[in-house]
Amino acid sequence: MKAFVKENDCIGCGMCANICPQVFEIGADGLSRVVGNPDDCCDAVAEAAAVCPVNAIEVM
Repeated sequence: MKAFVKENDCIGCGMCANICPQVFEIGADGLSRVVGNPDDCCDAVAEAAAVCPVNAIEVM
């Protein structure tokens, strides 16, 4: 599994980092980024993508 955060779409709400902090974090710029291996928690990564209010997370 691969996960990407579309930086141009991210609004930095933090929901993804709350759901799956092993994979997502909010950086100093206030935007989400992938910092871990999505394979470690596939269900949580999929949930984070599903709840993103601007659909900024892409999972493959």
